[in-house]
Amino acid sequence: MNAKSPVPRAVLHIDMNAFYCSCHAAAEPKRYAGRPTAVAGSPETRHGVVVTASYEARSRGVRATMTVTQALRTCPELLLIAPDFQLYRRLSKAVFDIVRQYTPDVEVFSIDECWADVTHVPFCGSTSDLAREIQKRLHRELKLPCSIGIAPNKFLAKMASDLHKPQGLTEISLHNLVEVLWPMPVGQMFGVGPKTAERLVRMGISTIGALAAANPEHLSHRLGKRGRQLVELANGRDFAEISSAPEPLKSIGHTITLAKDLSHPEDMATVLMNLADQVGRRVRRHRLVGKTVQLTLRFDSRRTITREQTLPIPTALTEILYDTALSLLHNHLPKAAKVRLLGITLGHLQPEETAILEKHSRTNGTPESIQLSLFSTGSVFEDITGSSQQNFIPSESPLGNALPPPQQRNLDRLRRLSQVTDALRDKYGESIVLRGRMLTQDESQHLREHQTRGTSLQKDILSWPEGGETWPKDGKET
Repeated sequence: MNAKSPVPRAVLHIDMNAFYCSCHAAAEPKRYAGRPTAVAGSPETRHGVVVTASYEARSRGVRATMTVTQALRTCPELLLIAPDFQLYRRLSKAVFDIVRQYTPDVEVFSIDECWADVTHVPFCGSTSDLAREIQKRLHRELKLPCSIGIAPNKFLAKMASDLHKPQGLTEISLHNLVEVLWPMPVGQMFGVGPKTAERLVRMGISTIGALAAANPEHLSHRLGKRGRQLVELANGRDFAEISSAPEPLKSIGHTITLAKDLSHPEDMATVLMNLADQVGRRVRRHRLVGKTVQLTLRFDSRRTITREQTLPIPTALTEILYDTALSLLHNHLPKAAKVRLLGITLGHLQPEETAILEKHSRTNGTPESIQLSLFSTGSVFEDITGSSQQNFIPSESPLGNALPPPQQRNLDRLRRLSQVTDALRDKYGESIVLRGRMLTQDESQHLREHQTRGTSLQKDILSWPEGGETWPKDGKET
């Protein structure tokens, strides 16, 4: 029941079907609609796997994560499509805009799914009728199919939308919970990952019904507080509210899987520059700054490590991100290591305005001005804080010559320069202004190609501040 009234709560979960393939079918129906298609990366760059397949392709045995070679062997008539994230983001926004015409209480979960609380929506008909109208509108106006789950809470609505695809309309209530939900394998339960499912099965809990009947105290002892939560969900109890406001971003990052393993630090430095450039761009788009830079390294053995560094002051400057990541690389890269993947993440994000206020507070209301000497012999951190930071790009480091001289760095000037170059790139494309190292022909320059690169998890791109909803199309559109 909803706290505002005695009307039973009604939540929809709208899940777009084979979204990436459906977007291409909607954009070019004569070419792709009704045909076996798959959105896949390039085999030459180790991204030659199926990201998603149309239902026509799935009926022929094609599945996500198959290699392109396997998919073509399974379905020789398969049409392969290169990703177009500009298209996906545009249609995703259009989907959510339509749903918001019915209720403001919409929570975006990913690029292709959302929850909507329709408890108080004035509509002449049942909740099922309302869901069917939304489903028909999305197909009529955008040519996009979807499945919708109807339930009294978010968890059950999500479970319902997964039951019948494509274009299903399924309702789970507390009355049919036992028949519909409980017979399902515990591994199909939303919120239960593969490792947790394995642990539950080893404990003799193989179905959602068995989980619902489990002793919460016993599960809490084995799984921590998550154990009790899982028992509650299995019994259909979920009191989570719909959060229409975007969740505050805690971190923003980019990774790249390399076509060839890298062993030379100089080559890795070029990749880090392109990564830092795109992380900085995204963070500045949100008018945020962060204090923790994390470097991710995956070696040819598939072993992955992360190392991080806390900055003296919050920043969104590409140069600082690059310097810090390069320092972490130098300090933690094993000798003779071959690197398969590199990533940079800026964490502990906060609004830029908050960081400025905090800085003013530390100086008793007097703005703190940071002016770096052009002739300083210290690191960026020493210039900012007045104290050295141990092991920050030692002069004898083979990576040291990859950095511009720290004494030439002026934070205020860099901030103004970033504002100008960001505006130019927003208008004319990502490659209109580049740093010297970014001019090197390297596969990581494709990070700037926002049409072909992205993930469904980069929800921050769906919530740019007003006036910055989309990226320019890789320098080809203004």
